[in-house]
Amino acid sequence: MSHVTPVLNSIQVKKVCDTKSSMSMGFIHTDCRKLQSSNPEITKPAADVKLTERCIKQLRRVTSDDGSMLRISVEGGGCSGFQYKFELVDNKVNEDDQVFGEHDAPVVIDNDTLDYLTGCTIDYESEMIRSAFVVQANPQADAKCSCGVSFSLKL
Repeated sequence: MSHVTPVLNSIQVKKVCDTKSSMSMGFIHTDCRKLQSSNPEITKPAADVKLTERCIKQLRRVTSDDGSMLRISVEGGGCSGFQYKFELVDNKVNEDDQVFGEHDAPVVIDNDTLDYLTGCTIDYESEMIRSAFVVQANPQADAKCSCGVSFSLKL
């Protein structure tokens, strides 16, 4: 699958992805091989991030009306040192962003945050007390707090 995503300053970045769906495992595997651009300074290898089918389904529900995207970032804080931040943003993609998921269910992660999320799985959990996007199976995390929002890094 290939498609062109507009970014800042009218630069066109072409994202080349191979999307595989695995019903038995319950996730959509998106492996973005590389970003190609007219500016070689922003061509970077992409990371491996998995999105569960529940995540894709919920993203379609919440982004279909306005074309927004889910942006995931990591910031200092929480009880374990770092915390995940999930926010719905407009469809603006920055030069240092990579887009995962499907065209109608996009997840945007900047290159700095990808260092913390490479190899993880993004899911959507719905429980009696809350419903939220969550990061599961993060190989970069050493430990996480009981709520699952904050984590510490492997050294």
